[in-house]
Amino acid sequence: MGMVDLTNFDDEMKKRVTEVKSIIESYLPEEEGFQRTLLEAVNYSMLVGGKKLRPLLMQQTYAMFGGTSPAIRPFMAAIEMIHTHSLIHDDLPAMDNDEYRRGKKTTHVVYGEAMAILAGDALLNYAYETAAKAFDLDPGNPRLGKAFQILAAKTGLDGMIGGQSVDVEYVDKPLTQEQLFFIYKLKTSALIEASMMIGAVLAGATQEETEKIERIARNVGLAFQIQDDILDVVGEEETLGKPTKSDEKNKKTTYVTVKGLEKAQTDVAKYSEEAIRIMEELPYENEFLHELILHLIHRNA
Repeated sequence: MGMVDLTNFDDEMKKRVTEVKSIIESYLPEEEGFQRTLLEAVNYSMLVGGKKLRPLLMQQTYAMFGGTSPAIRPFMAAIEMIHTHSLIHDDLPAMDNDEYRRGKKTTHVVYGEAMAILAGDALLNYAYETAAKAFDLDPGNPRLGKAFQILAAKTGLDGMIGGQSVDVEYVDKPLTQEQLFFIYKLKTSALIEASMMIGAVLAGATQEETEKIERIARNVGLAFQIQDDILDVVGEEETLGKPTKSDEKNKKTTYVTVKGLEKAQTDVAKYSEEAIRIMEELPYENEFLHELILHLIHRNA
């Protein structure tokens, strides 16, 4: 697998992200009726920038295993809705109390706290409503039920929301390394695992292959989150589109505070190398996906 020239990779990435965005936008609700403000808040949150990383990982894993059905599309939109739901609720005054995300005002700043809570709720529900549209696109495909189960499980009590609860509970208390890992594995890795596993399952991967994909995604998720902690310390505010040093200000335990900056940087490399190593064991190739995983680790925003 040769390296893709990164300038070309950036162009390729832009092209793919544009395509993913148009797929997601095709599933967004019309802003009409008495609940119009809620629908506006939902769309405002969904259309604020972002890397669209989860749907992109899903799409590329699907492609790697040879998937061709349009049934992947509602799942791509759904995973981004779930992710956006978590960001809206994350930014609320009761949680991280952030006023900016990706350079734009957060949902509760624009629409008020009550409407932001409802927009988060609406997106979490609308995600499942959207994913369920896949059943009409590929009727009788037993893999859709499995994909739906993965989506629900990785979002819930043993997934993203469970991780979030531990994060909230220990916000002012020092965390052990074990607790921190638990939060990262659930809060960040779970949705990345869901994305890549759904791509694999819908394309017909075996159980063994799907388990490998889960391990790849877990390593990608950990590397991604640790890199996030590193960027909070060394990143540039303009590039990131959000305030840096916020972890320090919020007295947050992060990978950097537990392990130090240098060890954090080494571990990002370790987890990403492990992800690539497992990926190379699979009898399939997707050069773009390979590069995307590497690129996530060297990102500066």
